[in-house]
Amino acid sequence: MWIFLALLSAVLLGVYDIFKKISLRENAVIPVLFLSILTSSIILLPIHLLSVFAPDTTSVFYVPAVDFRTHLLILLKSVIVLASWLFAYFAVKHLPITIASPVKATQPMWTVVGALLIFGERLSGFQAAGVAVILLSFYLFSVAGAREGFSLKNKWIWFIVLATLSGSASGLFDKYLMREFPRFTVQVYYTYYQAILMLIITLALWYPKRKSSTPFRWWWSIALISFFLVTADFCYFYALSMDGSLIAVISTLRRSGVVIPFLFGALYYREKNLKFKMIPLVGILIGILFLFLGKD
Repeated sequence: MWIFLALLSAVLLGVYDIFKKISLRENAVIPVLFLSILTSSIILLPIHLLSVFAPDTTSVFYVPAVDFRTHLLILLKSVIVLASWLFAYFAVKHLPITIASPVKATQPMWTVVGALLIFGERLSGFQAAGVAVILLSFYLFSVAGAREGFSLKNKWIWFIVLATLSGSASGLFDKYLMREFPRFTVQVYYTYYQAILMLIITLALWYPKRKSSTPFRWWWSIALISFFLVTADFCYFYALSMDGSLIAVISTLRRSGVVIPFLFGALYYREKNLKFKMIPLVGILIGILFLFLGKD
């Protein structure tokens, strides 16, 4: 069951990446991110209120009251996720989707490395092979990016790298949070905290300079970002909270949704060097398969 939920989360994330790319086209990054998070909070708020006033009706969506320490830990997760998103949104705005999404898809590799270093886990032969294949694929994507003027000297490449590493840190933290706290509580409160933090960032960084920077335009695709992200996160947290689930496997399966935005970029945007990019894309999928085979 948890594998199916992880795969469903991957598909939803793939569609989320597409609407994110559409929303950021010739649009201001910070208000797009703020409004997408605010919309996510609005989606979750009625369910949260049901937990307070009619708890018997919420079932898997129940949000129990939590103590101050729990709020601090969830706030920390919000900061990590928000940092990852800010880096990712700016990178997606300036990079081809067939470069940004597959590089972000290497995130499971760093989760495995983090599990090895932090939690003392050991890599099996298949997992070691998967890490090696994904690292090689990551390098090949940087070569493909260099052909389009996006070398490792380009700051947007480093933005997507930082987004990937901080996203991996969030995944490792999720492993701890799901063992300690109810899954939907984490999702609801970290979304609220993100909205508050992004409001501060928007008012401090974007609003005073809005007339001299990229103008903001509201698109309904911003609301669709929120819908697909909320549902993808729900499936992810549900899978991670189930007995026997493995963060390394869930993380790799979740990022396999890279196939969806890659195909979208190939068919809709007609992005460059697609034949060459297919090689590292296939490499990433093979690496993910190796990690999946080596889960035991």
